[in-house]
Amino acid sequence: MPETGSTRRRTAPTKGDQRELAILDAAEKQLDTIGFDRMTIETITKAVGITRGAFYFYFASKNAVLAALVERTVATLRTEIEAADASGEPALALHRSIDQTRDMWRDHGDVMRAAVELTPTVPAIGECWHSAVTAIRDITRAIAERAGLPDDDGPTGAHAITTALVWMTERSFYQASKAGASLDDTAATLTHLWLNALNSAPDPHPP
Repeated sequence: MPETGSTRRRTAPTKGDQRELAILDAAEKQLDTIGFDRMTIETITKAVGITRGAFYFYFASKNAVLAALVERTVATLRTEIEAADASGEPALALHRSIDQTRDMWRDHGDVMRAAVELTPTVPAIGECWHSAVTAIRDITRAIAERAGLPDDDGPTGAHAITTALVWMTERSFYQASKAGASLDDTAATLTHLWLNALNSAPDPHPP
C-alpha cells in the first residue's frame, strides 16, 4: 500500500527531535571549545537559541546532557565494532575493531574522556560506559574464542583475558587522547598486544 503523507510525517524527525539533537551537538562542541567545567546550561541554551525552560523539557541537567552524549557515542562504537566482527577472521576482526575504536576516540574524544573522568561520580554516565565496555568485551571474547582462546572463566580463559585487554584498550586510548599522543601509534601497539595475547595469526593489515 502506498505510504501516506501522515506516515511520512510520523517517520521524519520531529521539531523536538531536531532540538534535542541540537542541544547534544552544541554540548559536544563546547566540550571541545570551553570544556565541561565551563560549559553550563546557559552556554548551551545560548548556542542553540532556546530558553532554559525549553532546555529542561529535554534534559534535567548538564550531567543529563553529557549522559545522553555518552550514550549516543557508545551506541555508535558498539555498532561499529559489531560490524568489524563481520569478517569472521579473528585477526582481521580484531584489527578492524581497534581501528574503529581509534576513530571514535579521534572523532569524539572529548565525550569519551569526559565519560572516563565522570564515571566515578555520575551514576548515569558510569552505567552507560560500563555497559559499553561489557558489550565490547563480549564481542571480542567471541573473536578470541574463534582464534583458539579457551572458552572458560579461568584466569587464562577468554573471559579474563578479553576483559583485561578491553580495559587496557580503554585506558590506553584515554591517556593518548588526553596527552595529544598519536592515536595511530596507540592503535598499532594495542593491535600487537591483542594478537600476541590471543596467540592469533600475524596482523594481515599492519598500519
